[in-house]
Amino acid sequence: MNFISDNTAGASPQVMAAIAAANDGAASAYGTDSWTQGVERRFAEIFEHEVAVFLVASGTAANALALASITRPWGAVLTHEESHVADDECGAPEFFSDGAKLIGLPGTGNKLQPETVTQALARLREGALHQVQPQALSITQATECGLIYTPAEISALKQAAAPRGLKLHMDGARFANALVTLGCSPAEITWKAGVDVLSFGGTKNGAWAAEAVIFFDPDAAAEMKWRRKRAGQTLSKGRLIGAQFEGLLADGHWLDLARHANGMARRLAEAVAGSNAVRLAWPSQANEVFLILTPAMQQTLKAAGVSYITWSDRALAAENRLADGEIVGRFVMSFATRAEQVERLIAALGD
Repeated sequence: MNFISDNTAGASPQVMAAIAAANDGAASAYGTDSWTQGVERRFAEIFEHEVAVFLVASGTAANALALASITRPWGAVLTHEESHVADDECGAPEFFSDGAKLIGLPGTGNKLQPETVTQALARLREGALHQVQPQALSITQATECGLIYTPAEISALKQAAAPRGLKLHMDGARFANALVTLGCSPAEITWKAGVDVLSFGGTKNGAWAAEAVIFFDPDAAAEMKWRRKRAGQTLSKGRLIGAQFEGLLADGHWLDLARHANGMARRLAEAVAGSNAVRLAWPSQANEVFLILTPAMQQTLKAAGVSYITWSDRALAAENRLADGEIVGRFVMSFATRAEQVERLIAALGD
């Protein structure tokens, strides 16, 4: 029973079929193929807006290049102190922006609040020679604790950053999972709410290795083709990334996959909601469930062969702090998670 990550799943059969179909014959190289161009048009339809789209092979590349495109070397990116761009990109955002500073801010459940952003901006004086100048705000959808920003919350963060002209970046590694929970349109939680650049995740949601950097102002993407090339992300056989997105986006397949993963997480969260043996660290709003596990439960899960990750407890609400020996365990569902696996996990948690 492996619940370590949605990265442990392979690609969906439809995506693999699309790759196989694109593999046949010759095609133009470096993203000038018909698959890539078709996907770029498809994203414009999905977001109901003219967009500039750049396909890459990893989430690290998507986030780092997106942030580098909106932040100068003497600039700063405000983000949650435990966000993926701050903790899990091995310095790539700083590297590709030629040294821009990431400034971590606190927030329960890894969600930023407008007042936190306002306070941080007040400390960074505009035009001060000895301070970096904040130029971007980066949020994660869903957050690293599995919580979701609503359109109103995103808009409020944008308004908090607007007086200083910060661009808003969204790390959407689990964008599809957030979208199906909210039940709104992709436009409503991106450009209509103030998002300037989106890292659109495919890999965690049924693709093999496919991410997209989406600019909602195409003029702001003027340098991106060189940034991508310099980063080694302009693949010569780019049609194979385009084909993954073709298979993923066709007939709402990407939403169906996310809906299944979310449903598996919801089943687990509901099953343990009234349990005396474990408790939820945060509400389960996407495809992840974070459980506070006693030492005895940790041993039970180990004996049952359940794999999960021990997670940080820094973003817990004050009333939910850990007792001695307790940990936060992260359990992630994917498009490939089977109902019987979840039921076996539930049974183990009930022991």
